[in-house]
Amino acid sequence: MRGIDVCCSGNPYRVTIGAGALTALADELNRLGFDDTVIVVTDATVAELFGEGLERHLAESRFSPHLIVIPPGEDQKCLEMAGVLYGRLNELGAERSTPLVAFGGGVVGDLTGFVAATYFRGLPLVQVPTTLLAQVDSSIGGKVAVNHGTLKNNVGAFHQPVAVITDTSLLTHLPEREFRNGLAEVIKSAMIRDETFFRYLESQMECVTARDTEVLERIVARTVEIKASVVAEDEKDTGLRNILNFGHTVGHGIESATSFSLCHGEAVSIGMIAATQIAIAMNMVSMEVFDRLKSLLQRAGLPVAIPDFVDLGAVLDAMSRDKKMAKGRLRFILPVRTGVVEIRGDVSMDLLRRTLESCYAAA
Repeated sequence: MRGIDVCCSGNPYRVTIGAGALTALADELNRLGFDDTVIVVTDATVAELFGEGLERHLAESRFSPHLIVIPPGEDQKCLEMAGVLYGRLNELGAERSTPLVAFGGGVVGDLTGFVAATYFRGLPLVQVPTTLLAQVDSSIGGKVAVNHGTLKNNVGAFHQPVAVITDTSLLTHLPEREFRNGLAEVIKSAMIRDETFFRYLESQMECVTARDTEVLERIVARTVEIKASVVAEDEKDTGLRNILNFGHTVGHGIESATSFSLCHGEAVSIGMIAATQIAIAMNMVSMEVFDRLKSLLQRAGLPVAIPDFVDLGAVLDAMSRDKKMAKGRLRFILPVRTGVVEIRGDVSMDLLRRTLESCYAAA
């Protein structure tokens, strides 16, 4: 079991990582001073697998747990479902000191975090991520949001959790596509800040995809460390934290254009390929870096080309309304070498269009 501290402007919080970490939830709640009602938000898939066990664990530790179960799926991450949760919190008599536990993947974490940030102007939030994507990315850093219209995460807030409990043994239950979805963020983290970690992933990808227990704990912990270090330097996303968006500028456009039929990690994988092609065109990075990145993504089972059914105009339109737009220009995170990226606002629309057109044949 590993503990990683995330430093932020409020209280720093601990991320507890390891196989079986879920059994530490009650102790962590006690350590934080909670001793009565705990409201857990989860989805039907997670509830069926782990809901009864979590309720029993909390009840045996003298908590009064209440589970709120929502349907699974990205379409639940919306203002309408947030309204449903507000109503349930009211019915359960939630107070400003009542902890809200997000027990699920990124959808549950983002939605529950948004509700925690806005109900009574802020409830304590505990993240218990159950997918690889949530464990290495969305549960860390305090960004919480819902989707509105066709845009992703465009209504949100900053609301740091008081604790994160990351049980890597839960990853053995993930469907293959969902597991590989999370690997995109792992590879992204290595690309933006750690050449040594990138080389480790190159050497261990077969063990990673086989879900080796020791390797999983190591890659989750290292990815969390990378994100925690960036968040500590730029909690409110005003500068450095933008590097976490490597692959996301194009990726979010693809997600929106497909009405989220492509998973987040799949879209980000394609986005990293596009960003690296842009960097090559701007003489920022070598073809060797592109080849290594593409190879690693493919070995992880991730796509490296835009599917034929995706409309280029829809991608460009979604990107033009993205929250990363500043003064009429998109911010791109472009690689210089493995482990080092730059934030750039000088990518022309002509270069972007030509790059995206080439991505349809990038496989």
